Amino acid sequence: MTTTETENRKSHPPAPGADLQWLIDSDVDGLLDMAEKPKKVTSSDRLERAFLEVVEFRRTHDRVPSSTTREIAERKLGARLDGILADEAKTTALKHLDEFGLLEIAQTPASIDDLLGSDDLDLLGDDSGLLDVSDLPQRKAPEAPDSIAKRTKAEGFEAFEPLFKAKHEELADGTYRLIPFPGVRSIEGGNFFVLNGVMLFVAEVGETTFTVVGGKQEQKQRLRVIFENGTESSMYRQSLSIRLHEADGQALARAGHDLTEVGDADKESGHIYVLRSRSDNPQIAAMQDLYKIGFSRNSVEKRIANAANAPTYLMAPVDIVADYRTYNLKPSALEHLLHRAFAEVRLDVTQIDTKGRKYDPSEWFVVPLKVINQAINMIMSGEIVDYVYSATSQQLVQRD
Repeated sequence: MTTTETENRKSHPPAPGADLQWLIDSDVDGLLDMAEKPKKVTSSDRLERAFLEVVEFRRTHDRVPSSTTREIAERKLGARLDGILADEAKTTALKHLDEFGLLEIAQTPASIDDLLGSDDLDLLGDDSGLLDVSDLPQRKAPEAPDSIAKRTKAEGFEAFEPLFKAKHEELADGTYRLIPFPGVRSIEGGNFFVLNGVMLFVAEVGETTFTVVGGKQEQKQRLRVIFENGTESSMYRQSLSIRLHEADGQALARAGHDLTEVGDADKESGHIYVLRSRSDNPQIAAMQDLYKIGFSRNSVEKRIANAANAPTYLMAPVDIVADYRTYNLKPSALEHLLHRAFAEVRLDVTQIDTKGRKYDPSEWFVVPLKVINQAINMIMSGEIVDYVYSATSQQLVQRD
């Protein structure tokens, strides 16, 4: 249709009920064009995107991310890679993106002949007959007691004995708990495990040595393992892992944490607590989602014993809603993070104490409890520094 025809049609529209073609033909600006639908993100797309983050970490740091580090971001990538390696379908789907060989799993030699056949450098050459075992006594079955790594009397056991007693007490009072053995990466110096009903302590982890098995380099670390029955063993880290797996072994972890988060070297600094007021002041009682979030070095019960007479507790008794143990946390840092995250919804009220002095409580916030729990977890992981609470959406959102 020519420009003149289009202008004529605009100036002389058809009668009502006429064909809609006139509307379409006169839409020279494309106002009636349908917007293209965004491409749907598939599970395959998400998997590839997640793996590419691991690849980028390997490219940036020249190493594979660890799933046991205390660095939250790296630990998430390490755990993600562990999950991918455990799923053959995922490794197959991601092969085309694996530029660093992160998904390669070495094939275990099927026999000693296969092992010797893969010795391209002739490292196992036996001109001296060293590998000739025909004259040696017959080897005992693997289940024979002598075939298991031998234990000897532990030197200086008196220094370790109090550690075992302390751990049994902490298990009894709930400070520690038993969890299923998490895997070889959890075997670090200072950690406790239970093998066949006997508690053991990883006292030392030796220097790393490297061996080549099936064409792939493997790490080995010799351990000094102390058992609570007064014996010790110098088994390899991998050997201890295998035995713990086979015997459904357990690990000791602080209550509320997994083995990789808090160890014996971490210093317990106190408690983050969440309180609800029982005030009969109509102004306070009418507020929904009003909570105090604070920090105490001592037990929360002791901290709130005199709440009814303290303006910081709104001169009224309080209920404990939540109590979190914290480690390596500075009280001043906690207060700063809380005040900054929830500044928009901090309670603005002035209290008068029993001596007539005015006091402005600074740790009461009008915010849903589920958001508080999320914020506390983000404080302990360090993520909270990038977030602030939005009263409009009632969610923690990233800072601009």
